[in-house]
Amino acid sequence: MIKKVSRNEKRIARHERVRKTVVGTPLVPRLNVFRSNKNIFAQIIDDENGVTLVSASSVDKELKLENGGNVEAAVKVGELIAKRAKKAKITKVTFDRGGYLYHGRVEALANAARENGLEF
Repeated sequence: MIKKVSRNEKRIARHERVRKTVVGTPLVPRLNVFRSNKNIFAQIIDDENGVTLVSASSVDKELKLENGGNVEAAVKVGELIAKRAKKAKITKVTFDRGGYLYHGRVEALANAARENGLEF
């Protein structure tokens, strides 16, 4: 009997493969994206020290979102992460799409972060 590998297991394998090369440093931290069916999360991480510097998500009360699982929510989270990064004096990051396709919500979050001052 053939066992089908779940989509999430394949995504995790892709993410681990990409993480071998994408590393966040104190000067250029990593912008990580995680999306679930209902929400989207973004973190700016310094991997050398193992510290999350800035985070934002569609669950944040500051955004007051009704539905966190759509493209509009991803745009708001991208704007919020860029604003918080600016406040923390972070301008340049490396983008880690977390094994997801660069499409839809992930792309919307990245574009919104770029438009609001983050470089990657």
